[in-house]
Amino acid sequence: MKAITIPQPGGPEALVWAEVPDPEPGPGEVIVDVRASGVNRADLLQRQGHYPPPPGASAYPGLECSGVITEVGSDVAGWAVGQQVCALLSGGGYAERVAVPAGQLLPVPACDSVDAAGLPEVACTVWSNLVQVGRLSAGDTLLVHGGGSGIGTFAVQLGAALGATVVTTARAAKHSRLRDLGASHPIDYREQDFVEEVRRVTDGRGADVILDIMGASYLGRNVSALATGGRLVVIGMQGGRKAELDLGALLTKRASVAATSLRSRPIAEKAEIVQGVRDEVWPLIEAGRIRPVVDRRLPMTKAAEAHRLVESNDHFGKVLLTLG
Repeated sequence: MKAITIPQPGGPEALVWAEVPDPEPGPGEVIVDVRASGVNRADLLQRQGHYPPPPGASAYPGLECSGVITEVGSDVAGWAVGQQVCALLSGGGYAERVAVPAGQLLPVPACDSVDAAGLPEVACTVWSNLVQVGRLSAGDTLLVHGGGSGIGTFAVQLGAALGATVVTTARAAKHSRLRDLGASHPIDYREQDFVEEVRRVTDGRGADVILDIMGASYLGRNVSALATGGRLVVIGMQGGRKAELDLGALLTKRASVAATSLRSRPIAEKAEIVQGVRDEVWPLIEAGRIRPVVDRRLPMTKAAEAHRLVESNDHFGKVLLTLG
């Protein structure tokens, strides 16, 4: 088969479409013939040499895909050759075929099967962090940073579907589309202070849950924006790894800070998250309350162009790489 390989870390030009060995299904795995794969910031970090795959994972980038099951390994129940699926991956989605643990498979919901490639990573990341970690509930105020990203567009929709008031930071050009997805209060982070804006829209109370992709550069301001008992969940480090944390501010607010990643979790934990998404998020998609937001589709051979687009932050929602 062919796959996007990274012979040497570097810029987008480091991505090379090349012949590689076909994957073989291990116990508890299936082989999926890939129709499309979602592009995530973790892929960009892997290309740059900053985010190697976990032990045992495919060396090729790609953390989610959609396609058709073509082989079923031993100890697999409930899945069969010919089924259309989408899948959460530890790697390998930028390829013609990929081996997937059966517990990380999802049926294609009520959407286009290509667009479904952009759902598993964002759905599992957002649901696990907002619901399991952040304990988001109806009536809460949710602040989503980077609302125009794949994660952001999904988080805005899920927060609104769960009955939260959704505040989000994004470039002004993306605000109208974010309102269409359910954001009550988009904030232009280039011109406005998000701490002041959150306090304004909550009458000084602050956000109950903050989903943060920035890390260090936003840490102090995020704590300032939290309500009493608030939960800050950090899922990215686009603004750096290290910052000073005012524990006194956390103590005063009885607030908490959590940091999570999905890719390196054990297979059993991923399967639990995938099942939670299937039980709680897929019905919202079937009901039309959440939809995949796709900026554009590009051929898999144009992976470098896709990476440049995601790095530019000019996209809205997911960028997908397609085959066939």
